[in-house]
Amino acid sequence: MFAIAELDAAAGLVAARVPPTPALDWPLLAQALGAGQVIVKHENHAPTGAFKVRGGITFIDWLRRTHPRMQGIVTATRGNHGQSQARAATAAGLRALIVVPQGNSVEKNAAMRAYGAELIEHGQDFDAARAHAMQLAESQPLFPVPPFHRELVRGVATYGLELFRAHPDLDRVYVPIGCGSGICGTIAARDALGLKTEIVGVVASAADGALRSVRAGHVVETDSARTFADGLAVRVPVAEALAIYRTGAHHLGAVSEGEIAAAMRLYFTATHNLAEGAGAAALALALQERDQIAGRKVGLVLSGGNIDSPLYAQVLGGGVPAA
Repeated sequence: MFAIAELDAAAGLVAARVPPTPALDWPLLAQALGAGQVIVKHENHAPTGAFKVRGGITFIDWLRRTHPRMQGIVTATRGNHGQSQARAATAAGLRALIVVPQGNSVEKNAAMRAYGAELIEHGQDFDAARAHAMQLAESQPLFPVPPFHRELVRGVATYGLELFRAHPDLDRVYVPIGCGSGICGTIAARDALGLKTEIVGVVASAADGALRSVRAGHVVETDSARTFADGLAVRVPVAEALAIYRTGAHHLGAVSEGEIAAAMRLYFTATHNLAEGAGAAALALALQERDQIAGRKVGLVLSGGNIDSPLYAQVLGGGVPAA
């Protein structure tokens, strides 16, 4: 998908605004998984608290070079992508119009506004918000940022580049899947470096369109995507991403709401890191697949740590938030 020179160029762009995130060895997680070693890629430590910040930098750089007359961008999000786009767009002097579904995370909404976003609430879920954002782009001098784009993936791939250069001997890496930029970026970094690491995608059982699509060999939409892990709450998989992870991933697996909550608690007790639902999904599937990773060196992408305080308190108290 990318030559190593293209990813190194992206890494240079990203490093000017986002310091490399830690890839840390956590023995208590290795004990819990029965693995030989567990390395966590802490994208929750990035500015905006999520991996998406990387793609915003490369995308806005590309936009300014290729569409210099655009006055800004319009896009849809559940929060992390929106923070990324607002941060990069406003830093470039561009307008950032962000559409979120009704009832979206209060704290993510506040963060997007703090980065300069103009927020519109529309629709009952991400896919409805995405359709509205694309409609708005038709009537305003704003570039429609899709949930998946080559430049987004090139930026996101820089976390994979950091991870694999620090730990080229990883046997398997677990990556959450929403619209797919994270797993596709991880696959791109692995392939550009010529490694053989197994990459495993993780979806929520309540939003398993990507898993169904891989099994069917084509995009399969679901009727709903009601998971409290909002980064995974996608009804309509992205065809371009599916084409990459369908062949580039070792396999995909699904985790329940209870398994996600349990993984969030384990992250806190074993590492004292806050993981949002999507951020904990990789650990949740690794726990489910203990037998497959016994004694192996495993990587977990902790993709983000942005969750509303009341929901996190509920999780730490042993509960499972309602979707």
